[in-house]
Amino acid sequence: MTDFYLLDEKLTDDERGIRDRLRDFCAKEVTPVINHYWERAEFPFELVPKIAALQLAGGTVDGYGCPGMSATAAGLVSMEWARADGSIGTFFGVHSNLAMQSIAMLGSEEQKQHWLPRMADLDAIGAFALTEPDHGSDAVKLESSARRDGDAWVLDGRKRWIGNATIADVVIVWARDEDGHVGGYLVEKGTPGFNATVMTGKTALRAVWQADIHLDGVRVPHESKLPGCRNFRDVAGVLSRTRYTVAWRALGMALGAYEAALAYAKQREQFGKPIASYQLVQDKLSRMLAEITAMQLLCLRLSELAQDGRLTAGMASLAKMNHAAKAREIVGLARDILGGNGILLENHVARQHADMEAIFTFEGTDSIQSLIVAREITGLNAITT
Repeated sequence: MTDFYLLDEKLTDDERGIRDRLRDFCAKEVTPVINHYWERAEFPFELVPKIAALQLAGGTVDGYGCPGMSATAAGLVSMEWARADGSIGTFFGVHSNLAMQSIAMLGSEEQKQHWLPRMADLDAIGAFALTEPDHGSDAVKLESSARRDGDAWVLDGRKRWIGNATIADVVIVWARDEDGHVGGYLVEKGTPGFNATVMTGKTALRAVWQADIHLDGVRVPHESKLPGCRNFRDVAGVLSRTRYTVAWRALGMALGAYEAALAYAKQREQFGKPIASYQLVQDKLSRMLAEITAMQLLCLRLSELAQDGRLTAGMASLAKMNHAAKAREIVGLARDILGGNGILLENHVARQHADMEAIFTFEGTDSIQSLIVAREITGLNAITT
């Protein structure tokens, strides 16, 4: 039982329908095959057209062939992907939440008309290139440059940890112009000077490809610059808008691990009884469920605030900070309950245990999130700029 406080009653019929449809899809199409891809660090291309048929890409974006769902529904989508697999959740999150939302929030009408319908159908895959080899938490200091040359922009620099970049049809590259302002540039597949290579050696999110990017004199038309991005605050606005879905993703990871641990504990017998009958295991399961229930309540309220346009950066950061830490604990407890079997991919918890380390870090580390929250409640900025 993972709806201990009957929160399903708080959802609309549409929200429940979206969640249940995606949960059924993941049970039939993702869970049976994902370990094969994860172990081999291969991206499951076979799933892309099936994911496209769900018509969920774009989330809350209204129009342009996008579903225009509620913020709660978008959160539930992020939760269900993560409940099934962190890699697929990352692929979809980068494409639907970061790339599509950037174009929807900061793009021109022509850019929206050109890209969003194709991205909604996954006929075009998107990526979001912000992080650099030397700038992760301090992405505001990014060094990639954009130089105006006639009717074009010339991009130079490096990016790292860019999900989908090697398979994307459009990569949103964030770079600093000659006046020091950060802008977003739509770089299409095949543009000369754009080179992306798959990162190897990862111990988490192995079934999604993240890339190192080298930008060497990449020329993009002036019309490919996002006109709504005037400085880094606009980039931060996109991240704040999408960060609440990362809290939902952490909840999804916790749910998947808890459900696997509960099922295992009820059928695994030791000393003649199911291990779920022992007090030590029951205590773990109870505490895991308590944290999950609190996470569910926070996520629902967070989505209500996002829907109303009242979500602040601090609110989003508090949820990501709390949920990532709690989910990390829950996944660890699940692995413990499974004992030695917890490190076998066939039981799924081992994959979640590894993938949770990435979710704990990306879109803002635990420490950075805490400073964003503290800045909002004290009015004092502890992050050096």
